Amino acid sequence: MDNGNKLFKIKGKAWKIEREGKLIDDIDTDMIYHNKYLHIVDKKEMARYAFSNLDGWKNFPELADSDGILIVGENFGCGSSRQHAVDCFISLGIKAIIGKSFGAIYKRNAINSGLAIFECRDIDKADIRTGDEIEIDIKTGNILKNGKRVARAKPMSKIQLDIYKAGNLFEYAKKMEKSFMP
Repeated sequence: MDNGNKLFKIKGKAWKIEREGKLIDDIDTDMIYHNKYLHIVDKKEMARYAFSNLDGWKNFPELADSDGILIVGENFGCGSSRQHAVDCFISLGIKAIIGKSFGAIYKRNAINSGLAIFECRDIDKADIRTGDEIEIDIKTGNILKNGKRVARAKPMSKIQLDIYKAGNLFEYAKKMEKSFMP
């Protein structure tokens, strides 16, 4: 999968993962993708179980659009190194995740899988509601709504951008291998 022609902007519908008007913190990989579904290896099938163990969000796969951008709280994806917790969002067509912070393993898995993730410490203060169309400039980290900047995330690092453009770490490695061949 070559995403080298991707524009440097990601556009989509915002999904604020919140409860009582506040972003939910500490959503672990078991809440994202329950361990009782780990036997499922078909990535298309995984989409059905995103947030399958998160109270108030169990019907998310039925509601989600294929151009969604998740907005999450602190420590998103903490817990195990469960790759399913990344793959379920990719299979749903989620374009990006903006979070206050991420679990370290989740962050690495997302980057390696080509899922765009952005850290934005003050995303909860941005004028964004579920359903709003937003845009992320992946080079600058600017988050826009109606053409106006409403927040700024850390931009992608060079290696994160290269992996994202390639589609995932494996595709990036193939490109690197070709560049070293005589």
